[in-house]
Amino acid sequence: MLERIVIVGAGQGGLQAAISLRQDGFAGSITLIGAEDGLPYQRPPLSKAYLKSGDAEALRLRPAAFYDTADIALVTGVWIDRIDRLARMVHAGGQAWPYDHLILASGTRNLRPPIPGLARALDLRTLDDAVRLRGALDSPKRCAVIGGGFIGLEFAAVAAGLGHDVTVAEAAPRLMARVLSPQMSDRFAALHRGLGTELHLDALVTEVTDDGILLRDGTAIAADIVLLAAGVVPNDSLARDAGLDVANGVVVDAQLRTSDSAISALGDCAVFPDPVTQRPVRLESVQAATDHARLIARRLVGGADDAYAAVPWFWSDQADAKLQIAGLATPQDDAVTGPDGSVWRFAGNRLSAVETVNAARTHMQARKRMALGPVDKAALIAADFDLTAV
Repeated sequence: MLERIVIVGAGQGGLQAAISLRQDGFAGSITLIGAEDGLPYQRPPLSKAYLKSGDAEALRLRPAAFYDTADIALVTGVWIDRIDRLARMVHAGGQAWPYDHLILASGTRNLRPPIPGLARALDLRTLDDAVRLRGALDSPKRCAVIGGGFIGLEFAAVAAGLGHDVTVAEAAPRLMARVLSPQMSDRFAALHRGLGTELHLDALVTEVTDDGILLRDGTAIAADIVLLAAGVVPNDSLARDAGLDVANGVVVDAQLRTSDSAISALGDCAVFPDPVTQRPVRLESVQAATDHARLIARRLVGGADDAYAAVPWFWSDQADAKLQIAGLATPQDDAVTGPDGSVWRFAGNRLSAVETVNAARTHMQARKRMALGPVDKAALIAADFDLTAV
C-alpha cells in the first residue's frame, strides 16, 4: 500500500500530479520538491506576457496557503542529486526523503551549444532568467536571438513590439522547422519581417562577442543583448545515474512507468510510445505534462491501467498570431494548405497534424476528430477539409 509519494520537479506537471493525487483520494504523504526557490509558477508566459507586465504574482499556480490546505509538503530550492532505488529514498546533500512511489517531473534545461563566448548570452527558462532579461530591456536595445523556435520568436515579437531592434539567427533553413510545415514557417517569417525583425536563416552562430554575435559566413551582428533560445534537453541525469532506462529522456511505457515499477515519469523529461505510431516521443508541452500527471494519479490511487492516448497539442503566441497545432507531425510529413490558410499534415494517407493561426474552431475540431481515430487524406480533401464530414 502506498503511503508516501515523492515528486521531483515542481513545475506544472509535478504540481498537477500532487493535486490529482489528492483529488483522486490519496490520503498519504505527498512531498513536492522543486529546484527553484519560491512557489510553483507558469512557465509559458515568461516569454510573452511577463516580459510586458513584469507581474510575477500572476504566474503563481497556487497561493502559499493552498499547499497547507491540501497537505502537500512543498520543498523549494533543492536539487535532488541521487535516487537510492533499493532503499527507496531520494537525496539532496545531507537531506533525504523516503518514498513508496517516486514521480520524476524534472523537465528540461536550455541546450547550450559549444559556442565561444556563450556565457555572455542570457537565458529564458526560469523566472529568474525572465527577471534579468526584462531588466535588460529597460531602454531601447539591439537584441540578437540565437534560435528561431517558439521561445526565441515569442521573445522577438515582444521585443520588437516594445520598440527594440531585433535580429534572429536560426541554424536551420527555416523557422520552427522541427514542428512546422514549410508553408507555416514562411508565414511566420513574413510576420516577423513585418514587425521589423531581421532574420538570418541557415545561419550558424560561431561566437558571442562583447559587441554581439558572429555567423558562420562571417557576418557580424551588433547587439546589446544576446538571448540563447536554441532548444532544450531533458533533465534525465538523475534517472540515468539511478540505472533507469534513458534515451533522450526517461523511458516510460504507455502507462508512464519507468523501468522501475516504483518510479513514474511525466512531462518534458519522459519518453513514451506515441499512441498512434508507437515510436518513442518526448513532448515539450504543458498540456502533455498535466495529462501525464492525471493519468499517473489515476493509476496510483485507483489502479487504472489506461495507456496515455491524448492527442498532442501545442501553441505559441507571436504578436497578434496565435499558432496552434493539433497532432504530431514529422518534418517528412506532407503538407497541404486548406481554404482558410490552415496547414494539414499527412503521414502517408493519415492526417497527422493540423496547423492553424487564429482559428480556434478548426483547432478544436481537429483535436476532437483526431481523438476518435484516423482521418483519411483522400476523404478529408474530398470533403474540402470539413472535419465534421469525415
